[in-house]
Amino acid sequence: MSVRKDERRGTWLVKLHYTNHDGETIDSTKRGFKTKTDALAWERDFLANEARSTSMTFEQFVKVYAEDVRPRLRETTWRSKEYMISEKLIPFFGKMRVVDITSRDIMDWQNTLLKAKDKNGKKYSETYIRTVENQLSAILNHAVKHYGLPSNPLQKAGRVGEKQGNEMKFWTTEEYLKFSEQVVDRPEMFYAYEILYWCGLREGELLALTAKDIDTKNRTISVTKSYSRLNGRDIIGKPKTKKSERVIALPRFLAQELQEYMEMEREPNENERLFPFTKYALNNTLKTAAKLAGVKEIRVHDLRHSHVSLLINLGFTAVAIADRMGHESVHITYRYAHLFPNQQRNMADVLDALMNARGEGHER
Repeated sequence: MSVRKDERRGTWLVKLHYTNHDGETIDSTKRGFKTKTDALAWERDFLANEARSTSMTFEQFVKVYAEDVRPRLRETTWRSKEYMISEKLIPFFGKMRVVDITSRDIMDWQNTLLKAKDKNGKKYSETYIRTVENQLSAILNHAVKHYGLPSNPLQKAGRVGEKQGNEMKFWTTEEYLKFSEQVVDRPEMFYAYEILYWCGLREGELLALTAKDIDTKNRTISVTKSYSRLNGRDIIGKPKTKKSERVIALPRFLAQELQEYMEMEREPNENERLFPFTKYALNNTLKTAAKLAGVKEIRVHDLRHSHVSLLINLGFTAVAIADRMGHESVHITYRYAHLFPNQQRNMADVLDALMNARGEGHER
């Protein structure tokens, strides 16, 4: 289907090309719309009420999928999905009828993606490939659950890519302190990184903070929202998940630092963002300062990994860490299992002590 201007009449029209429930190919035109918005609205309604079927092409079904799921998602989440769909899925599957997509088609697409390269000439990471694959699976599962597709062909084709990357980068406290010395003369950046490293916030959570979110007397930060920038607009929305809404206890030194930072403002406004810049600025500054400090380059998000690593080394449990990070404890256990190096040894020592105690009892 397509929407375009009817130059002869000065109105808008919708060109229809779809397969109905009986498998018949329909070509038709609906004319007379005063505006493009009216034509697009009619097209959406038509897809929603007349042409919903897995006999539709993948590209047509994506419009139905969008109508169903977009209202339930954060705008930034949908934008991310939309990019993957338009750039990585529609070029390959767009003209295929959903019901005709086979496991062989899926494998051909997977092989294409495995060979593809990004704009810098590098192959896509295993985790990115799995992310794109997950989006395809979500669309096909939606068709199975709601529109009668017999099965998801991706399940038969099998998966490629990796759910988690092989390497997790993080800074030790010594590395972080070397880095922070390079930004100490830029208060906004310095205190932003202090929160990221010592509290483990996500970037969006940090950038949404206002003065009223920080209680320096009781030494807490309340995480209730997240910041993003989309199409040139600042957007303040809900955190990533319900569990992400949390209150984080501050170490005393950081509470004092943040009190000093907020007092730097002559007329502080409790509703204005404390760190009025973007994720790009955070990443760019981190990259430059890391080079000056002579420490390995990591991403801003890796400061969150660094905080988890620090807490693990200090002996805190996965349950306690998950509560601070706004995650389920099972995620911490799985994602950071390799950072709990002493757990297996400790278990073995406890079991050994148990058996030794039983042996001593028998000797008596």
